[in-house]
Amino acid sequence: MSSHREAPGTSKDPVVDSTDLYAFVSPDKPSTVTILANYVPLQDPAGGPNFFEFGDDVIYKIHIDNNGDGLADWTYTFNFHTETVDPNTFLYNTSTITAPGPGSSTYANFNRPQLYYVTLVDGEGHEKILGGNLPCPPCNIGPRSTPNYPSLSAAAHRTLPSGELVFAGQRAEGFFVDLGSIFDLGGLRPLNSHHLIPLATASGVNSLASKNVHTIAIQVPISKLTSSKTMPSSVTDSAAVLGIWTTANRQTVRRIAGKGVVADSGPYVQVSRLGNPLVNEVVVPVSLKDYFNSEPPVKDSQFAAAVLEPELATLIPKLYPGAFPNLAAYQAAGMKRTDIEAIFVTGIPASILPSAPTNVGGKAIAEVLRLNVAVPPTTVGSNGYSALGVIGGDVGGFPNGRRPQDDVVTIALRALAGATIPLVDKTYTVDAVVSAVGDGAVSEPSCYQATFPYLADPHDGYDNPSTTPTANPDSA
Repeated sequence: MSSHREAPGTSKDPVVDSTDLYAFVSPDKPSTVTILANYVPLQDPAGGPNFFEFGDDVIYKIHIDNNGDGLADWTYTFNFHTETVDPNTFLYNTSTITAPGPGSSTYANFNRPQLYYVTLVDGEGHEKILGGNLPCPPCNIGPRSTPNYPSLSAAAHRTLPSGELVFAGQRAEGFFVDLGSIFDLGGLRPLNSHHLIPLATASGVNSLASKNVHTIAIQVPISKLTSSKTMPSSVTDSAAVLGIWTTANRQTVRRIAGKGVVADSGPYVQVSRLGNPLVNEVVVPVSLKDYFNSEPPVKDSQFAAAVLEPELATLIPKLYPGAFPNLAAYQAAGMKRTDIEAIFVTGIPASILPSAPTNVGGKAIAEVLRLNVAVPPTTVGSNGYSALGVIGGDVGGFPNGRRPQDDVVTIALRALAGATIPLVDKTYTVDAVVSAVGDGAVSEPSCYQATFPYLADPHDGYDNPSTTPTANPDSA
């Protein structure tokens, strides 16, 4: 959650696990869109001696649909290659790592450098290499190995000749959620007293605090992506809507040759996918999760039933008996959740939110993250900003794209609990408790920065966790 370990297959293969996808108009450069695709979830910063990295045997892709047909019109492809400078040492770094100089991709004393290529593929399948031998920074180990980490990170920001700004490497985990409570029979600590198995009411716990993740970040001029090849000025312009999703692909055959040799062969196939947060995590049934990950958005009509009758929405009144009488009655009457369908697979039409911009780009049933690029960005702390996005009155946030600090768990939980039903059924009365629905987890301000790539430098292993017992009781 949002898509960490969301399917049986990806839970066993973290380098392909698409954990979060963010897409937003860049607040400090509003002529561009920034897309962040995160992989390799739940990283402990002290995870040596083999620290985290992207998969050399994986093709990572960011897809953009600019005409609403559920098919990619532009795909940015990222291929990684890891080298071993000195094969006769177990060390990740042989001394303090220093940043490469101008025109170089070499981090001194870094024994496991990872480089990558970026390729752009158009809707007709034509490919163009945009950049090669681009460096990933090392993981943030600690004050001896990676002092002045911002300089190491900044050296991996590269502007391509075609105008895109790219970065690939470890970042602080910006997603926040109370995993420990939610997956304990749907527990929400702020509503513990209402639960079928009641506990004392408590504040939410951010289970991802002090964790890291690997991010592929790209900032692209909006005029390069829209079907009109312009920067749309009207929020009602259909050309203003982009549908975005990310995938990871592996070859079909893996052979264990012995003596530590692994050989992959065959065509590449899609094994992971992410558009909106939480869909495969808590909407798609477990028997279909890996299948969903293998399918393109254009085929998503086959999963529509799970969206129109989301299981978690039916469980909420049962887990919190008496707290959601209106939701229980609505579902008992067999009413379909067309509000959830609009959020996740069709986009929100102006007929539902007449005071807000539409993000419907076409008629396709497709689970993609939709972004209206004509909506001006709102920044944290500014007038009109809300971490609750559209349901908080801020149309610059989820489900109109997604920003790193958007509280998508609370947004999704309140929507599933009935907060968005009046958008499609004016006769429905939202249950009073819905305004308190949420997991109670809050974001860590230190996990974000105001400029590209917007997720902050990763937590280092030496200082994490920040507190430990002062004595070992077994040694007394």
